[in-house]
Amino acid sequence: MNETVFTYAAPALKFGAGASDEVGHDLASYGARRVLLVTDPGVMETGHPSRIAEHIWQRGIETVIFDRARVEPTDESLEQAIDFARDAQSTGRSFDAIVAVGGGSSIDTAKAVNLLVTNPGDLMDYVNAPVGKARTPAHELLPLVAIPTTSGTGSESTTICVLDVLELKVKTGISHVALRPRLAIVDPRLTVSQPPMVTASSGMDILCHALESYTARWYADFDAKQPDERVPYCGANPIADMWSERALSLLAGSFRAAVNDASTEVRAKRASKGHDTKAREQMAMAATFAGLGFGNAGVHIPHANAYPIAGRVHDFTPEDYPQDEPIIPHGMAVSLTAPAAFRFTFDAAPERHLRAARILDPKAKGEGPELLAGVVTRLMKAIGLPNGLAEVGYGAADVDDLVAGAVQQQRLLATAPKTPTEEDLAQVFVASMEHW
Repeated sequence: MNETVFTYAAPALKFGAGASDEVGHDLASYGARRVLLVTDPGVMETGHPSRIAEHIWQRGIETVIFDRARVEPTDESLEQAIDFARDAQSTGRSFDAIVAVGGGSSIDTAKAVNLLVTNPGDLMDYVNAPVGKARTPAHELLPLVAIPTTSGTGSESTTICVLDVLELKVKTGISHVALRPRLAIVDPRLTVSQPPMVTASSGMDILCHALESYTARWYADFDAKQPDERVPYCGANPIADMWSERALSLLAGSFRAAVNDASTEVRAKRASKGHDTKAREQMAMAATFAGLGFGNAGVHIPHANAYPIAGRVHDFTPEDYPQDEPIIPHGMAVSLTAPAAFRFTFDAAPERHLRAARILDPKAKGEGPELLAGVVTRLMKAIGLPNGLAEVGYGAADVDDLVAGAVQQQRLLATAPKTPTEEDLAQVFVASMEHW
């Protein structure tokens, strides 16, 4: 018997220029008297967290700042943040809420902190199986207010916390409805400081969120489940489709312009001409809409592949990211196998792949599996992303290892419109070594 029910959930949302100035008011409405603000060193340097903390203090709410969230969190960095929060509560003065200011890394760090200051056990108890024990939270979490400073991850809308487990060299996550923020505050002004490659990489995360949720397995094609068995990723459905289509439409008109706005040449002219605020606002809205879509429908093969790509990085470090260690940003990692993945999934839902391609590029011509793959490839090239896995340090000898990592992401692969075998995944990785 097939499923007849789909679910939909989302945080409360406050969107618009200046929205982050109202966070003190929002926290006061929750009765908060002491909050933890989580951010990372780079975002701290922009001044946004300090300004937001000031607005919170003005409401008489004590704010403790943790500014050492790691870009692309690891189990070690999350444990450091959890230990900080637990120590801050050891005097008996508990936190009433948590505020995350930053990209997906800061928001995911705040989710892990929230989980472990309210529930017993260790981080790996809650990490998804088979890497962790997939333990269910026993106690209610604190209100989490997520204030993104990048347009891309959608973490402000989702139930997911992503991390690298260093010893295993695998990227995985924690997934539970309790992790979803209580409130998402999206202030496009905060994204203006994003440099070009951060804008490009996080933007590709938006794109793949929308494309993967739109092409995901239809919710009614899953086996029927009991209410307590249903997971947040329930498959493509009419409501998620609406958000995904709108996100793709916004990206079509703003993505290239937003990356160009972040370029060195344009930044040099800002004193006289200012920012392309329309493009930035549209990217922020696209990220929010895509998050509302994939946070319920789910993502599939490109995201499953991205985990080992980022977790097994050799010696690649892109511009505009911390240069002290190798890193493949999440959105970049997701994009690197996206064209080949959509070629593979095309025959499972041809009409959806074709419609998505034409929303992104109304001038695109063709009817087959190359249409969407070509639209994505051309966009990647135009915004300066690496030309495939070979450019970030992978080769044929790495394929088996990458496949082994992707296979561990069964939660994501289950949402693919057609189930890939290990051989299918290997072919996707091989075809992704070079795109143009």
